[in-house]
Amino acid sequence: MKMSKIIIDLRKDKGWSQADLAKQTDISQVMVGKYERGDAIPSLEVAKKIADAFGISLDYLVGDGINVNFDKQNLKRMEDLLTLDKTKQNILFDLIDTYIRDAKARKAYAS
Repeated sequence: MKMSKIIIDLRKDKGWSQADLAKQTDISQVMVGKYERGDAIPSLEVAKKIADAFGISLDYLVGDGINVNFDKQNLKRMEDLLTLDKTKQNILFDLIDTYIRDAKARKAYAS
């Protein structure tokens, strides 16, 4: 997905106008419009401001990378999980794997 579409979708999900996003990021509303139309690409510094305003990673904003499907809250959860001792990690990973397996099975049988 293009960054312009991602910015539009995130802004609408928040219920923000272009002016609201501009205010949150300290960039001009004109530039927000250009980013959303794909007429301009934000610099790394501006992209970071946009990502921070939405609470997402830069990977997510550009629609690429291993973290593309994770917002900052989920990334923080994964980081916290990895600080637990190995026994607790394994218990939680087994639980997650069980839920994923069951969800996939339900989906396969529903088709």
